[in-house]
Amino acid sequence: MAASEDKLRTYLKNDVVFFRTTTGEFGPLSNMAPDYPIFVSGVRIPTAEALYQACRFPDDPDVQRLIIDQMSPMTAKMKSKKYRDRTREDWDEVRVNVMRWCLRVKLENNWERFGYVLDKTGDRPIVEESTKDEFWGAKPKEDGFLVGKNVLGRLLMELRERFRDVRDGRASELKYPKVSHFLLFSVPLEPSTKRADAYNEIQPFMFD
Repeated sequence: MAASEDKLRTYLKNDVVFFRTTTGEFGPLSNMAPDYPIFVSGVRIPTAEALYQACRFPDDPDVQRLIIDQMSPMTAKMKSKKYRDRTREDWDEVRVNVMRWCLRVKLENNWERFGYVLDKTGDRPIVEESTKDEFWGAKPKEDGFLVGKNVLGRLLMELRERFRDVRDGRASELKYPKVSHFLLFSVPLEPSTKRADAYNEIQPFMFD
């Protein structure tokens, strides 16, 4: 990551949209949120978290299957920990674009429901409040501030703008970042544009 992308940021909690869990008005912004299934390469994956964790292991289809078979996103994350020594060697370099890809396909497959939540955040900064992770989120401080790199929140803000561009006709479609050696069950990952609601009815990393 570029230096400008790797710095800590400070947010006044009262001025942002923040989420800590999957519950509440903005809980769906969490990767752990249930009920936002993803469809890629003909495979149904219960949550964005399961897809993200599976992407660590492009050369281990059996590990990928173990992860995405978990209905609980936390269990999917825990299952992946046993195999972390087999994580792709360039994970730190590709993980942000992998997360960007996962978020975009989550939106693509849940356009109305997830898009509604993104749009409801208005123009406020989006922050994942975390007591442990200042890379993807930001840690609360006693003075009412949240401090961290907040990469997930910043990716969600980027996604919010892409959603509005497509919705309002400024863009024809979501575009996906290129990720090298991006495989699921030994097949290159391809997003499905079919919305999850239909099923259920039965770049460079740039920030401001």
